[in-house]
Amino acid sequence: MIVFDLKCGAGHVFEAWFGSSADYADQQARGLVDCPICGDRSIDKAVMAPAVGAKSNRQADVTPTAMKAAMAALAAAQSKVLEGSEWVGTAFAGRARAMHAGEENQAPIHGQATVAEAKALFEEGVPVAPLPLPIVPPDACN
Repeated sequence: MIVFDLKCGAGHVFEAWFGSSADYADQQARGLVDCPICGDRSIDKAVMAPAVGAKSNRQADVTPTAMKAAMAALAAAQSKVLEGSEWVGTAFAGRARAMHAGEENQAPIHGQATVAEAKALFEEGVPVAPLPLPIVPPDACN
């Protein structure tokens, strides 16, 4: 099937579906194509934009409103995950290690660690996990 934008002599533009371009030409020649608005049979193809599919790797355009809503939802989820947890910044590895060794009371903490620090904590058996959300330090929220 193929769709054409058609235009009658009175200027009405409408869509019509045909089995092929040849089917359109045949029906047009026999006077079978008419305007559904006014019945005019002087029909021509109207100018139409080609139907070009989007690239499969193209990202959808995100409106500022949608981005703001997504960021608000992310902030709410982050807040919920970190409820009752203390931000310790770059002292995270040292504090986690001290808690694991019993040198400091156990408490929920979150902060920053380098890849090397995180790897060392894992190898030492310190129970840590990367958070799936981009953690924003409290001082960056102001």
